Amino acid sequence: MTTEISAEIGKTLLHSGWLAARSTEVELNGVRLTTTNPPAHPSVAPWMEAAVPGTVLGTLFKNKFVPDPFYGLQNEAIIDIADSGREYYTFWFFTTFQSNLSGNHFLDLNFRAINYSAELFLNGHKKVLPKGMFRRHSLDVTDILLDGQNLLAVLVHPPDNPGTIPPQGGQGGDHEIGKDIAAQYVQGWDWMAPIRDRNTGIWDEVSATVTGPVKIIDPHLVSSFFDNYTRIYLHSTVDLQNRSSAVADCSLNIHVTTDIEGSICLVEHLQSQNVSIAPGVTIQYSFPELFFYKPKLWWPNGLGEQSLYNVSISVNVKGHGESDYWNHHFGFRKIESHIDSYTGGRLFKVNGQPIFIRGGNWILSDGLLRLSKKRYETDIKFHADMNFNMIRCWGGGIAERPDFYHYCDIYGLLVWQEFWITGDCDGRGDPISNIDGPQDHKLFLLCATDTVKLLRNHPSLALWVGGNEQTPPDDINSALKNYLQLHPHFKYSNESGEFTIDEDPSKYLDGTRVYIQGSLWDGFADGKGNFTDGPYEIQNPVDFFGEYYYKYGFNPEVGNVGMPVAATIRAIMPVEGWQIPLFKKLSSGYIQEVPNPIWEYHKYIPYSKPGLVHDQIELYTLPKDLDDFCLKAQLVNYIQYRALIEGYTSHMWKRYTGFLIWKTQNPWTGLRGQFYDHLHDQTGGFYGCKSAAEPIHVQLNLYTYIIEVANTSSNELFDVAVEVSVWDLEGACPYYKVYDKLTVPHKKTVPIVEMTYPKTKNPKAVYFLLLKLYNMSDYSIISRNFYWMHLPGGDYKMLEPYKKKRMPLRISSNAYIRGSSYVIQMQVQNTSKNSAFHSPTFKNTFVGRNGDSKLDPTPERNGSRKDSGLFQRIYKHFSGEVDGRKVSEINGPDAGVAFFLHFSVHESKKEHKAGEDTRVLPVHYSNNYFSLVPGEEMSVNISFETPQGAVPRVRLDGWNYHGSHIHAIL
Repeated sequence: MTTEISAEIGKTLLHSGWLAARSTEVELNGVRLTTTNPPAHPSVAPWMEAAVPGTVLGTLFKNKFVPDPFYGLQNEAIIDIADSGREYYTFWFFTTFQSNLSGNHFLDLNFRAINYSAELFLNGHKKVLPKGMFRRHSLDVTDILLDGQNLLAVLVHPPDNPGTIPPQGGQGGDHEIGKDIAAQYVQGWDWMAPIRDRNTGIWDEVSATVTGPVKIIDPHLVSSFFDNYTRIYLHSTVDLQNRSSAVADCSLNIHVTTDIEGSICLVEHLQSQNVSIAPGVTIQYSFPELFFYKPKLWWPNGLGEQSLYNVSISVNVKGHGESDYWNHHFGFRKIESHIDSYTGGRLFKVNGQPIFIRGGNWILSDGLLRLSKKRYETDIKFHADMNFNMIRCWGGGIAERPDFYHYCDIYGLLVWQEFWITGDCDGRGDPISNIDGPQDHKLFLLCATDTVKLLRNHPSLALWVGGNEQTPPDDINSALKNYLQLHPHFKYSNESGEFTIDEDPSKYLDGTRVYIQGSLWDGFADGKGNFTDGPYEIQNPVDFFGEYYYKYGFNPEVGNVGMPVAATIRAIMPVEGWQIPLFKKLSSGYIQEVPNPIWEYHKYIPYSKPGLVHDQIELYTLPKDLDDFCLKAQLVNYIQYRALIEGYTSHMWKRYTGFLIWKTQNPWTGLRGQFYDHLHDQTGGFYGCKSAAEPIHVQLNLYTYIIEVANTSSNELFDVAVEVSVWDLEGACPYYKVYDKLTVPHKKTVPIVEMTYPKTKNPKAVYFLLLKLYNMSDYSIISRNFYWMHLPGGDYKMLEPYKKKRMPLRISSNAYIRGSSYVIQMQVQNTSKNSAFHSPTFKNTFVGRNGDSKLDPTPERNGSRKDSGLFQRIYKHFSGEVDGRKVSEINGPDAGVAFFLHFSVHESKKEHKAGEDTRVLPVHYSNNYFSLVPGEEMSVNISFETPQGAVPRVRLDGWNYHGSHIHAIL
């Protein structure tokens, strides 16, 4: 399909109709391909349909010339570039487009990123695209453009130093990739297998832009703040290029609006300036600053709204009309950071408010660079749903794309963006890597400055960091410090005083965000570059709360397990990969897990650490099969990550200013360090994190047994109460206390009372603890936290026979549908009758529940909306309620806790193959892996999209609920 480029001013994506072929199989050169002998059809060898944006390996997989490298051991069947040579993965990409420019218009071909270098041929004319994975290419092709059809061919070469993969694997292979300015993960790591083509390809957006005589280049927006954020100025600087042969008399316009509802917007500012530009000249122009009084501020997730304004800049040329325009979302916010004198950790402030950082490390969305807005939105919303407030883009990955930042802006995730340096590939490792980093330092700085210009207008971008566990070479580091120095206004916290900024801050390359030379320096880990991050393995949950668990104020990497659910294992591995590990009992009494070869290839990390941590799955009894193993793994995942976050939060400001978990997700089908798998199904750890990281949280300190309330919000709590109840396996409540009339200061973790139950007479070997923080005025729940506990030195083995219990449940639902998009409200009640009392909190009416629909992504979050309000908003978007409210009564003869209930959504099929994955993914749940004491009920909001024509069914499973209840929506 040929793309038609309009003669109107603007951008047209060139993402369709591309063909690809291996260069060694194409006898023609670029001139002939784009003049007399273009490819005839994708089915005529050696040509095939290309993945653009994408990679060579993605194209080969799309056309079934290689097996799925993410499935089982199939990556081993794909030839590695180290064995084939670079020519094997050097590919031609070809497309056509239609263009009919009017007079005095110009057309640019834009490649936002190519890996690694390329030659471009258009209608027989050659242009060379220089090296570097992280740089933009914009080519004025007006003079070689044809009216009508144009033929475009791009020959793409792999990185210059793709390296080899040592037999032992290792971090970044043999580290040769570090000599290039490219992603380093492609040579494999301890969490990922090598990418065979090293991500060669046209991997990011391709477009054509039409402008008039004057082109707008890289506007920079900066806001300055005064009088306690009531008086704010917007500064804007733009480069203007006159490509004509005559003087351009221009009207330059800036337009600031804010969306009110739907397509209605409010104009905040409209300003026009006159400027004259000589022929063939590029000038830099700064607008007079725009004044705003009390604009809505942009806040990180959990602290307020993510208010965004639309800023548009346009240029009109006398005698021509509109010549070019540019627009971008912009958020008014000020980000500061300094080394805290008390903890030694780096402390971040946003709009003057200290932020306790609870976030995660991010590699990239997909290892084959199959990047999309839809996948990015799911990824980022998952992080917001977990109540994170920061994502660190690790230096061995990529400079993340504007779409990634767009959704971080919307969902309130601060971003730590590293440049392309890692300790393993740039100074240490086995074998020892090149201490001088990339070979071409000038190219590195060119890519770095271009990346800054690409991303700097996003409010979510919080800081730049030179590299992972290493600093860039001295000359690069010095240059980056100079390029990214702070404007004086952003060096200090004082927002009062008169408007006295002498130099426009928008003239800086950035000037608003701190630059840190490396992830272990200047307030991170020990601050001196020593390898003091981690640990990365299974832990005793109580250890996270210990006084000496981690010695430094901000841990940039602390890792743990991440086994997915059984359905994912079956979806990503053949049957021989469904074998669970052997549990080998050692003479020390510890268990060593021995995984099967496919799990080992997929980097499985065990649930035991002999000598330090007993096997956390075996605590529930040895698993008998894959389903049993993965279910128990979700229990452990939940406990591990909840304890990790609660332990750090318990010491908020007293010992820590923040932490980042290694890592939140996997760019391939790995089996470690993740809250959701590559297929986008969440683990139990996702919901343990979601609970522990909520802005206001009630928790049990596992070390001191003191109940605490952590308030990371900006609001003090008054007239709140904590309800503490203990439940046994028979459904009785042997312990119940309420501590009322409490006040909890903002930005504090405060002790409430010591938990005394285990010290009472005849404590149960296994019991459940339910904590609720609620408003005394109306019993609305601020925080709910459910623990399953065993006595010191004990285990959870009594939970195994608890599986045989049959708990009575009442399940009801409301469903709302728009096309293939669904929002469902599920209500589950444990109707057990033998509770000694019925608490007024049992309805679990939450304050500001963060369960908003994916289809309603921009409004209030975290503490500003009731559940009922959510569904009123959803209802406006949907065609209506389907079949009214559906109610199911699930009878059961037993009484007790309905334990570890979890929903899933499946595609309904009359017939399906054995083992076929029927899950609908991704799905957003307001809660999952939850438990209900007798009489208690829970509302869960579920949103998802289905494949065209599919009929979804909601399924409920649980530890002691095996009805696998299927809830029909239609």
